[in-house]
Amino acid sequence: MTSITAIWRFPVKSVGGEQLESAAVGPLGVEGDRAFGILDVETGNVLTARRSPELLMATARLVDGTPVITTDAGEQLDGDAALSAWLGRPVELRAAGESDTGGTYENPMNAEEETEWVSWTGPAGAWHDSRVSRVSLVSAASLGDWDIRRFRTNVAVDGAGEDAWVGQRVRIGADGVGPVLSVAKQIDRCVMVSRPQPGLDKDLDVLRTINRERASCLSVGALVEREGRIAVGDAIDVIGPAA
Repeated sequence: MTSITAIWRFPVKSVGGEQLESAAVGPLGVEGDRAFGILDVETGNVLTARRSPELLMATARLVDGTPVITTDAGEQLDGDAALSAWLGRPVELRAAGESDTGGTYENPMNAEEETEWVSWTGPAGAWHDSRVSRVSLVSAASLGDWDIRRFRTNVAVDGAGEDAWVGQRVRIGADGVGPVLSVAKQIDRCVMVSRPQPGLDKDLDVLRTINRERASCLSVGALVEREGRIAVGDAIDVIGPAA
């Protein structure tokens, strides 16, 4: 039986997150996940670690619904002025849902040279990249020796086989009343997974291996069909095809 081994929430887009023992799952995913983003005032884009890798050198946790951002040097970044000074450009911390549109994001098509940048608009409500992925899941077998922090995945599970969940509905919790997720896609990976962050060196072989051995994808993304709570140790069962 497959069960949850870790739960992660990332309150601020592309900034390191916090590990939880349990979490509420609502229509936008894990409660508080990607609830805030750092907006580049000049471009109007929500910053990600693709273009601004220094974001990976901080972590965020939610305190009474407000993100507390701390750099790897231990400095707490309180307010837009502190964030702007740290990043060296005018930025603003923005809550998702303040407008009817999602964030505008960028990604280099050539990951090794970091050239040929493209942009797109994500969904409203939370600063997610994809309109069909609100909760992400990855198995121990897919991760292997890689550190889950490289992938910003919400839910880690034991065993293997999450790729086969695409197109299926999965239920979390043995009591039959936990969240139900509709698994919509494999998650394609970008240069961000190779970037350094506290305790992890730059490693281009991570992305090269995913591209070569996993068709550029690692973990799966799901939409929330039924809300509820999840906790470490909860069982995950496939209950049938997605609608």
